[in-house]
Amino acid sequence: MTVDRPTEYLIGLVHELRKLPAETEWVEFKHNRAEPEEIGEYLSALANSAALLGKVNAYMVWGVDNETLDIVGTAFNPAAVKVGNEELESWLLRLLDPKINFRFHTLIIDAEAVVLLEIGAAFRHPVRFKHQEFIRVGSYKKKLKDHPEKERTLWRVFDQIPFERGIATEHVSSEDVLKLLDYPAYFDLLELPLPDGRAAILDALAKDGLIHACDAGGWNITNLGAILFAKKLDDFPGLRRKAMRVVHYKGRGRIETLREQVGGKGYANGFEGLIHFIMALVPTNEVIEQALRRTVPMFPELAVRELVANALIHQDLFVTGAGPMVEIFEDRMEITNPGEPLVSTQRFVDTPPKSRNEVFASLMRRFRICEERGSGIDKVVFEVEYFQLPAPLFEVLEGFTRVVLFAHRPLNEMDKADRVRACYLHACLKWVMRDYLTNASLRARFGVEEKNMAAVSRYIREAVEDGAIKPFDKEASKKHMKYVPFWAKS
Repeated sequence: MTVDRPTEYLIGLVHELRKLPAETEWVEFKHNRAEPEEIGEYLSALANSAALLGKVNAYMVWGVDNETLDIVGTAFNPAAVKVGNEELESWLLRLLDPKINFRFHTLIIDAEAVVLLEIGAAFRHPVRFKHQEFIRVGSYKKKLKDHPEKERTLWRVFDQIPFERGIATEHVSSEDVLKLLDYPAYFDLLELPLPDGRAAILDALAKDGLIHACDAGGWNITNLGAILFAKKLDDFPGLRRKAMRVVHYKGRGRIETLREQVGGKGYANGFEGLIHFIMALVPTNEVIEQALRRTVPMFPELAVRELVANALIHQDLFVTGAGPMVEIFEDRMEITNPGEPLVSTQRFVDTPPKSRNEVFASLMRRFRICEERGSGIDKVVFEVEYFQLPAPLFEVLEGFTRVVLFAHRPLNEMDKADRVRACYLHACLKWVMRDYLTNASLRARFGVEEKNMAAVSRYIREAVEDGAIKPFDKEASKKHMKYVPFWAKS
């Protein structure tokens, strides 16, 4: 979709659309006819056709004669229309799958009322209205299933266009590009001097795919450019729900919210501020070191940074209506992102990450916001062990991935699941370091004295019986027994 445009721009857009020879597969003109059911079908048809033709948006215009393309005015007022007790826009959004971006604009042109409906192009799969997919064939609305050749072509288009290459807003002047994007942050993160002159700045942004030249003049800002460097994500309607949401709760449940904030900036230019905000909300503990009292956060900052960066980078950006979220409780922190992981949660430590958003991930690595190699999960596990916290929990929910960091808990208050998870992740961390879990290494991980090595042997036995770890050499003596993750080659 486009950014918020002044009325003059929208009026000019209507005049540009009227210059077309006739209705097209991505533009429909109407006088007064505005049946809600038909509008829903047109939303599906025009969104799918826009994707097929490589358009950023499709349009419906009421108040323009579809033969002469003259301004004739309309009695249609979308804000006043209800379906049952539900507002038209809300009703349409509820019945669309996926929830694409669209917006009604009511204008006065040549003293006549005109309604412009902007419709974002479909992405990832065809848009359905009431479980039915539509497409435009010429200026006619048809069911997509009746045109299999168009359906095949449409799926090929979806397979070829990653989210980052999509357009957040099109036909933007050079001046507006620099108003919308925090370009100084881009050069700061790359540790480069700010180039002299607007042309050199725009050229650098274009080389990294943050913008590209628009065929109609000016520039298109890509989803990559907007989501990384937007001064305000609210300026890009299609990306508003991608902002990181931070919620601080009272106690251990979600009943009472102490504070909630939604990030306003892009992921790259806003990352440091986001981490500082999160760490300011994290509860603290007092630690006495050599007679000095020191206040430390409940969760290590490095672990939080890695997990927040992972949530941003590995989310499924095509999911609509949901974004990444950090929830802070008195005893834990939960970091959730849309999309299920592409690798098993049990292999997060040792497996190189697979990202849906490779271009996005690559830039974040260049900005040193995330790890150049690996997922950073090994760093998270190391930090958790160093501070002797319970092992993090990696969960896959329906359509989401969640990581839970737990506050300090004495070993005798950890349950069997906590101990097995800690043993398993300790074995994984040792494995990627070309080392092995032993009784001694696990004692160090839990902070257990040597005289209590029998208790640690019991924890190891629990993990073996649970299938989380296995002996590296079954024939070794108990004193020299070493262990590896269940999937490791002995």
